[in-house]
Amino acid sequence: MEEFICSVEFLRGGTEFFARVSSEAGGVREYRSPSSSGVIDQVINDLQEEFESAPAA
Repeated sequence: MEEFICSVEFLRGGTEFFARVSSEAGGVREYRSPSSSGVIDQVINDLQEEFESAPAA
């Protein structure tokens, strides 16, 4: 059985990179960075914390 965990969008606008993450536990949040690796690192860290603190199914 599949279950929605999260949705992640990566966007580029001008000189910045953006990420939009949506999950049931954390809601919708956005990240910005002048580099793609910076915004990806932010998303990874946030999702890792969210999933580690989530109760096991």
